[in-house]
Amino acid sequence: MRKRTPFALALLVAVAALVAAGCGGGGGSSNNSSSGGSSGELAADQTITLAWGAEPPSLDPGLATDTTSSNVLLNIMDPLVKLNPTTLKPVPNLAQSWDVNGANVTFHLRHDGKWTNGQPVTASDFVYSWLRTMSPDLGADYAYQFYGIKGAQEYNGCDPKKDNCTALKGKVGVSAPDKYTLKVQLVSAQPWFVQQVAHHSFLAVNRSTVEKWGEKWTQPGHIVTNGPFKLAVWKHDAAIDLAKWNGWRNAKDVKLERANGKIITDGTTAVQSFSAGEVDVNTTGIPPADLPRLKSEETYQKYPALGTYYYGLNVKNVPLGQRRALAFAIDRKEIIDNIAQADQVPATGFSPKGIPGFSAVKNDYLEPTADVAKAKQMLAKTPNAKKHINLFVNDAPGHKEIAIAVQAAWKKLGIDVTLKQMEWAQFLEFLGPPPNKTVDAYRLGWIGDYVDDINFLELWTCKSGNNNTNYCNPKYDALIAKARATKDNAERYKIYGQAEDMLTGPNGDFPIIPIYWYTYVTQEAPSVKDSFNVNLLDQFDLSKVKVVSS
Repeated sequence: MRKRTPFALALLVAVAALVAAGCGGGGGSSNNSSSGGSSGELAADQTITLAWGAEPPSLDPGLATDTTSSNVLLNIMDPLVKLNPTTLKPVPNLAQSWDVNGANVTFHLRHDGKWTNGQPVTASDFVYSWLRTMSPDLGADYAYQFYGIKGAQEYNGCDPKKDNCTALKGKVGVSAPDKYTLKVQLVSAQPWFVQQVAHHSFLAVNRSTVEKWGEKWTQPGHIVTNGPFKLAVWKHDAAIDLAKWNGWRNAKDVKLERANGKIITDGTTAVQSFSAGEVDVNTTGIPPADLPRLKSEETYQKYPALGTYYYGLNVKNVPLGQRRALAFAIDRKEIIDNIAQADQVPATGFSPKGIPGFSAVKNDYLEPTADVAKAKQMLAKTPNAKKHINLFVNDAPGHKEIAIAVQAAWKKLGIDVTLKQMEWAQFLEFLGPPPNKTVDAYRLGWIGDYVDDINFLELWTCKSGNNNTNYCNPKYDALIAKARATKDNAERYKIYGQAEDMLTGPNGDFPIIPIYWYTYVTQEAPSVKDSFNVNLLDQFDLSKVKVVSS
């Protein structure tokens, strides 16, 4: 999913995962405490304060596309499965078990799930919610996540003026034969599918609430959820507070009573708030200038990640030869060493290091350092190259500094770059898809939704809701479709390698320029640092957090 902050991924060998946890907080959880961790006694006040790095653009599982929204949703909702923290294999959650028979998957739901309005959580809730996200009426960027389900792509692409959308909806392969059984028919056997449903887009929503309030159903006072926490406060652009919901099925195991959240988009402000004891966990990010100083402190935490920081290019504005030249002009190693400084890895392709099958996927066409001479040669062969480029970034820590370095690199090619910085929600709206016509280049990051490279490579298919580049190559789409239908891992990885080459190889289309593979960095108070964890997918589980006294 879209990543708002700049610092995250080093690698992973055996991919680890999705649960992890929390924060540190008010009343006895000050980050100035000299000791703590799991060996300490539970604090009397199980309240924490964290710095959210952005205003969530949406708390609708069907519309959310970013890591902030996802982290809120996965703490207030109850997914069918979670992922084991060390193996990334799916483990039972709201689904107590499941059966896989080729392209048919059956989930058996627990009988004790319920909504905050008292209604039971049933299989029909998932049928309604998934069909809602697939619906062409919702316009969900993540609708393509469901294309592995029989009939989903056809329903999502239906035109009410030409097609019988109701009939197409009835052909989608998801059904509830009884109250607690959810059946799914896939277009082919997909080894990653059960793991995939841990993603927030597969969460259920409460039908009666959505139908009553429409687009306003996620507002405080309206929203109905079914997870360990409930939305207590949402003051837009200021605060998001989550409170433990004692009606959740496993509430007795949740120690944390409240997670107060300040929306702090500026890295310097977030660091200052942490130093002053005003927040216990800083997830906003750390400005590059502060990293050398903070790395040696006990409260500095670095996590491996599965994601890619990249620049996207509007292919309708920037011709192919120039796109290749722009990619070779950037010195990735210099950006990491002098700006990002969180031990990221130079990205020579979009598929991240650590993804299963990486050795078969990677190519060595791009290099960690710049090749300005090669870039100039490419540009000289591009007669319609742009002399001026508009580069858009969002306002989280580090993006502007990286953009300035890229601006200087492209200046060596005789290209003038105008930087345009926006707050997160406005930035995403500007990128589309399709992007605003004034967008020539933009920065984004992609964090894995699940651990298979199709989740990265399918972004650049023609109808992907996260393809902000205007790139559309039917041959590329055909490769992704072939990969989706290939069950054998080794064979599928070979197809992924062909797709990666089509993006960033010697004859690549270069709709994107990989910059680095992420690591995640946070600041965590001693009172919570042993129970707050960030997994490879940039997710944290507040139900596992506990505040300990010094």
